[in-house]
Amino acid sequence: MFLLKKILTALILPPAGPVLLALFGLWLSRRKSRRWQHAGVALATLSLLALLALAMPVVGNALAPASAPQAPISAEALRRAQAIVILGGGNYYAAPEYGGDTVGSASLVRVRYGARLARQTGLPILVTSGSPHGGRAEADSMREVLEGEFGVKVRWSETASRDTAENAALSAPLLKASGITRIALVTHASHMPRSAELFRREGIEVLPAPTGFRTSSPSAIEDYLPRNLRPAQEALHEHLGQVFNRLKDALP
Repeated sequence: MFLLKKILTALILPPAGPVLLALFGLWLSRRKSRRWQHAGVALATLSLLALLALAMPVVGNALAPASAPQAPISAEALRRAQAIVILGGGNYYAAPEYGGDTVGSASLVRVRYGARLARQTGLPILVTSGSPHGGRAEADSMREVLEGEFGVKVRWSETASRDTAENAALSAPLLKASGITRIALVTHASHMPRSAELFRREGIEVLPAPTGFRTSSPSAIEDYLPRNLRPAQEALHEHLGQVFNRLKDALP
């Protein structure tokens, strides 16, 4: 199921999704029926235009889940937390300058903010993420960076999870064993609605501590140039994740 979910996600999200639709449209345009020819040309054209639009940061930012936090955690909320949980965001595999696997760019953003919160509060840290694609567990890389580069100790490392649902399911027992049921959860703002809900389902009260907000460029024109698919990919990935969770809940 995990591998199937990854494959389907890769095929649906841009650039693959719009490109496959465009190719299907071109195939339709070769049919004998003039109606199908026109439909195929229209589908191919719309798919490629959609791909261009999705590459505009302004479009990707607009697609972010409506429930995504728009502001960082407040000092009052942070005082209520019993621990800080930092979710992994991907590895940088076989990094030659570091001599092996280390945290990827998204994970580094989360680790940096988690370290900042830990220094402000003195709260213990849990890092969570395994190695779904092989190599070193991401939580081990996160611990190494937090302790070796940011000077912040990590109390718990959860190294077996493969996705956000498993992050929550496998981290909750570690927290509860230490009497912790209320956490400051660190992940990207666009990822927060889905991840927070999954932790709440495990009986953990979540105080969202988002990072990696999508902000506009000082040069407004750059947000309208088709130059970056990542904002759209991340936003659509979250919407797909929410749909998958609803489907899983609906199954007996």
